[in-house]
Amino acid sequence: MMHLSIRFARHLPTLAILTAVMALGGCQKPSEPTTDNGMQNSTQTAEPQTTKSEQPVTSTAQQAPLTILALGDSLTEGLGVDKDDNYPAQLEDRLQAMGYDNAKVINSGLSGETSTGLVNRLDWVSQTKPDITILTIGANDAIRGIDVATIEANIRTAVKHLQDNGSVVILGGMSIYDNLGSEYVAAFSDIYPRVAKDMNLTLIPFFLEGVGGDRELNQADAIHPTKEGYEIIVNNNILPILEPKLNELEELQELKTADTDSTATTAQDNTTNETT
Repeated sequence: MMHLSIRFARHLPTLAILTAVMALGGCQKPSEPTTDNGMQNSTQTAEPQTTKSEQPVTSTAQQAPLTILALGDSLTEGLGVDKDDNYPAQLEDRLQAMGYDNAKVINSGLSGETSTGLVNRLDWVSQTKPDITILTIGANDAIRGIDVATIEANIRTAVKHLQDNGSVVILGGMSIYDNLGSEYVAAFSDIYPRVAKDMNLTLIPFFLEGVGGDRELNQADAIHPTKEGYEIIVNNNILPILEPKLNELEELQELKTADTDSTATTAQDNTTNETT
């Protein structure tokens, strides 16, 4: 019995080593099958990849922000009414109610602004990067009796600057009372359709149509609209002109998105083929 214990003790180190080797071998993963070239074949175990083109795409109207710049004088600023009642604020509310959740209307109206003053601040207002600009200017020039040629030249300068910065311009036509003489009044009114034709602009024939001269829709000065007056201007004068432009922009953005997706898909296919 003593001899058996001594012999067993002699073999303990060898048994311990064999036990450790077997234990380590049991923790290792079984080797994966290899291809003929010796590389591991991971095709069956890899997770399926989803390409960019298969991802759900949100509609362009919801994706892209839409900035509308309301540029002009006190008629744009909303002199005498609450900040939520001027036409830019009412226009933004109406657009969002119509489903343009991404629409933002920036009020850049300044009381007393002339066409010359507006030209001088174009660099500043252009920083808003508007998709569309509604330009209504010239009334204060006419009140001061400024030469019609000067007014027209300034309006053309403003339009060109805005267009060069990528904005679609909608021009608001203006008219004035006859206190400066019928010749001046007619020459002033003729500025807007002429500029619109020459520079390929969409024209609101008379920005104050249906409101100008109506005591119930204007404040005590008989010049600046009330909240109700601005509501008519937005619904009857601006939106029928603005909405087609919004649709054109939306279609253009959808085309750009489609081109981008197509280019990305082609590039991805080429990369996949090269990798394969």
